[in-house]
Amino acid sequence: MKIEYHNLYTHFILITQNRTPCIPEKSRDRIEKYITGVIDNNNSKLYSIYANPEHIHFLISRSPRLAEEALATTVADSSLKFINENKLSTGSSFAWQKSASAFSVSKSDVDKVCKYILNQPKHHRKVSFAEEYAELLKHYQKTLKWDIS
Repeated sequence: MKIEYHNLYTHFILITQNRTPCIPEKSRDRIEKYITGVIDNNNSKLYSIYANPEHIHFLISRSPRLAEEALATTVADSSLKFINENKLSTGSSFAWQKSASAFSVSKSDVDKVCKYILNQPKHHRKVSFAEEYAELLKHYQKTLKWDIS
């Protein structure tokens, strides 16, 4: 059945292989613009994006025909190729970690999550990525309800 109306907001986090800080500031804007195009070309709308040296955050609204895993794979595979072909990372070969995170976001929290993503440089002056990621997982785990019956 076709879904005509939807609010499917997702906060993605892609992490570099071994959490290596290999996305230089001078390449950040170009990588973000490329990923924006990939998202636009996949029936989704980007609300915010920020590429840190060892991870990237982006918030989108996506088509109901597109699963989170499929979109994360498309973004990761195409940006990996783009980054390597254009030599936009430090080191010899860029790679993403084999898994990513995707957190659903309510419409009422979209603005707050956008600000959080765009505030990454200031945020990471105080908090390491490992600390940030642990807190995000802890926060989102509170909302999960497991049915083990």
